Amino acid sequence: MRPTTPAPLTLQVRHRQALAEDIVAFELQDPQGAPLPAFEAGAHIDLQLPVGVRSYSLCNAPGERHRYLIAVQRERTGRGGSRWVHEHLGTGTLIQASGPRNHFALRPAPHTLLLAGGIGLTPLLAMAESLWARARAFTLHVAVRSEARLPFALRLLQSPWSHRVRLQVDDHAEAPPWHLPALLASQPPGTVAHVCGPAGFMAAVQRAAHQVGWDDTQLVTEYFAAPPPAAGAGAPPPSEGFELHWAPTGQCLSVGAQQSVAQVLQAAGIAVNLSCEQGICGQCCVQVLDGTPEHRDLVYGEHDHAVARRFTPCCSRAASPRLVLAPMDWRAPA
Repeated sequence: MRPTTPAPLTLQVRHRQALAEDIVAFELQDPQGAPLPAFEAGAHIDLQLPVGVRSYSLCNAPGERHRYLIAVQRERTGRGGSRWVHEHLGTGTLIQASGPRNHFALRPAPHTLLLAGGIGLTPLLAMAESLWARARAFTLHVAVRSEARLPFALRLLQSPWSHRVRLQVDDHAEAPPWHLPALLASQPPGTVAHVCGPAGFMAAVQRAAHQVGWDDTQLVTEYFAAPPPAAGAGAPPPSEGFELHWAPTGQCLSVGAQQSVAQVLQAAGIAVNLSCEQGICGQCCVQVLDGTPEHRDLVYGEHDHAVARRFTPCCSRAASPRLVLAPMDWRAPA
């Protein structure tokens, strides 16, 4: 079955609400009130902003078709997307968006552990709603630096699954230190953890999982930004230059050691749907038809790379002298 690209949408801001320090929620609907495309827990939509495409997780209950709910944290040192949203996206504003995409889907498990760091709570809220509706076992742990930084505090308190929520607020003097290895070690057999948050939080969870002997398949992660390299590791070295063949047009292009595949494609007039430019969203994904890729993304797993042949041109490169690429939905003429 061919992968499909969600149809573009025009959405209107029906409600805007300040949730916490530097965090605002936006309720988006069809301007005429038509039902929106269905989505599953973990999905996001891409907003077309004047400063580029930005992805935001859907945090309302997946069964809802009348609205999409997103929350945006203003990043003082970001690339300008969150600042534009905070300053310009008001009630009544129309915005172009993609339909829902999902690279962070819930995996079946006898018990699900949801681990959120700050604004990483957003996709996990939809997961909690979905798990509760299915009567599945789960707990949701949320770590924040202060109560002022906790988004959706009232929802966490008043939801029917509020007894499944555990808060870790760093500036609470009476709160005991959060010991991640002990938390993971105490989970029932077969637990799968879905984790989302800042890079430091994600790294701490991964270290704890390795410390207590969790298998890599027990962690499902979604990054908001590519993590910094490990101490002493430095940035990954660029591969040698290689030849790129774009199958739909037959163009043969040269990718230099300091160039990304996406840059070369764009310079040749080939559209690339860039968003994060760090290999964490999958927005720019194309398929490998021939050659050996060197995958550097953080969004796709082994099956996506080896079987679906997915390739992220924003960051990934070639381990062979030549790569043949094409859009995901392209097929060679018969």
